[in-house]
Amino acid sequence: MNLDSHMQRAGVWRGGDTPPQDSGLATGIPQLDSLLGGWPQGALTEILVPEEGIGELSLLLPVLARLSHARRWLAWVAPPHIPYAPALAGAGIDLSRVLLVRPRGATDGLWAVEQTLRAGTCGAVLAWLAAADDTVLRRLQLAAEAGHAMGVLFRPARLASRPSPAALRLRLEVTPRGLAVHVLKHRGRWTGGPVYLDQTHALALSSFSSPAPGRIQSGRVR
Repeated sequence: MNLDSHMQRAGVWRGGDTPPQDSGLATGIPQLDSLLGGWPQGALTEILVPEEGIGELSLLLPVLARLSHARRWLAWVAPPHIPYAPALAGAGIDLSRVLLVRPRGATDGLWAVEQTLRAGTCGAVLAWLAAADDTVLRRLQLAAEAGHAMGVLFRPARLASRPSPAALRLRLEVTPRGLAVHVLKHRGRWTGGPVYLDQTHALALSSFSSPAPGRIQSGRVR
């Protein structure tokens, strides 16, 4: 069999080809939509940050608002601070669709993330995980696929060099030009960036109020 015959086989991918995939959820931010084609749906996204509060939540507020008005739940699992309801409402998010889960420990947190991703009723699950190995991340990726949910993990930037099964991995960086978004991995697309988002991030910084208590608690944000 010659090379031309091999290239005609269905299992062969050729450089420049983009494998078919589900359409993404529009980010609502033109620079990001141009770079990403939207947030992956039914998949896991990792957002790697050097520190909290640099504008990472501002990237998600437009899509969270749309999902909330589509009557999908927005689950926040183990956020470092309590979501600030007036800021979320100001971004257009329906607060009656926001669920806050504050687990007692890492094991409870991982269980909560997996269950909310798999439930099939959550449009998006946002999670802050202290630790998660490759096996855990693969389970969460499969759960997001099963529940057709947008899973977003906020993790430290120092983990950027580690492999991950997530469909999309972004590393954020604060620069004089604005918030730089680097694409480390994007399933079915080339990596790229950075793109620079010229914004003050005031809304993102005010999306949290005070540190979240350590005890477990689930409920709606009001």
